[in-house]
Order: sequence, then structure tokens, then C-alpha cells
Amino acid sequence: MKKISIIILLSALAITGCRKKTKDVSQEVKASVPTVTVSGSQFYSIHVGDALPDVSATAYDSTIGESYTATVDKSTLDNSTPGLYIIKATAKNKYGYVGSSNVYVAVTDISDAIDLSGLYDRSGFPANVEKVARGLYFNDNIAGSSLVVPGYFAQLDETTLDVPVQSIEGVGNLYATDATVDMTGDTTFSYAVVNGFFGGQLRTFVKQH
Repeated sequence: MKKISIIILLSALAITGCRKKTKDVSQEVKASVPTVTVSGSQFYSIHVGDALPDVSATAYDSTIGESYTATVDKSTLDNSTPGLYIIKATAKNKYGYVGSSNVYVAVTDISDAIDLSGLYDRSGFPANVEKVARGLYFNDNIAGSSLVVPGYFAQLDETTLDVPVQSIEGVGNLYATDATVDMTGDTTFSYAVVNGFFGGQLRTFVKQH
């Protein structure tokens, strides 16, 4: 009887020792990203040496119904160097998905009286240019091409433009070199687009009347 009792006891201990103490739980999560909303304007223009704008943003993920803190990274802004700076406001939801929104800051001493906005033509392709702040412009056909993609540029002085690296849906990163403007007669501006979807030739946009 003792042997039988010992065997039964050992069997019970073995079963107890093998019992799983925790359960692996998996959860199906619908992918979503927070919508980041910039408080105030997305477009700023400051003179060289002026204080950087105070940019803030909020974020909300409507899929899971939660708000998040948005972070604005101004580390790349240089108020001592003329140019167009594109900074991001970002927020991450509890599942790690990141949403973002761009803020555009032109650092330029160009006069507010100068306005390059209007309809332009580049080799038969129209481009509408809109002034969104002093020296800061939105071009709805930044490459002046049949492949129409939007982009931004800044006017730094009476002859120089800046078309910085910007991430554009459908074509990826795009920027331009040799960006100039001529306002002596019919306003024109020119630059060479750097992007795999477009050739690297100089593109000249002529303002229409």
C-alpha cells in the first residue's frame, strides 16, 4: 500500500508541476494612425535672425477614440540661414502607429510686397502658384509635368528660390537645384528637379497673363 500511495502522490505532483501558470493572449488590432492637427497656421515666414515660431499640435485617433500628445521637432530650423524648412509634428498611438503633419517655415528677408502667385506654363503644362506666407509658395505642379504632384518653395531674395527636400505622395522625396527667379519682365522661375520620376533638366515656368 505504501508503494501505491507514493506512486499516486508523485503522479499528482507531476501533474501540478506541469500546469501552465499563464495564458498567451493575442489581440487583433485594426491598423490606424492618429490625425495630427497643427494649432494655428502650418505656414510661417520669419526674417533672418527672428525668433522661431511657437508651433504646437494635437493628435486624435478616431478608430480607437483616443487623444495623444503631438511632438514638434524644430531641431532642423536655423533662423540664421535663409531657406525653407519643413518640420514635422508627430504622434504615436498605443499600438505604435505614427501620424504626422508638416509645418513650413520660410526664413527670408524678401519684401511682403513681392508676389509670385499666378498661373504659369512649363512646356505646355500648367502650374498654379499660390502665396501662403511672405516669400512662401505652394505650386500644384512642382515639376511642371504631365505627372502632376504638388510642392512648396520659398523666395530667398530677388533672384533665388529654395525648393528643399519634401516627401510627396506617389513619388517620394523630391527637391530642386539651381532654383532661380527673374522678375525683370514676364516673371519666370527655373530649377532642376531631383527625383527618379523626373529628368534632371532645367525646368522654366513662365507666368501667364
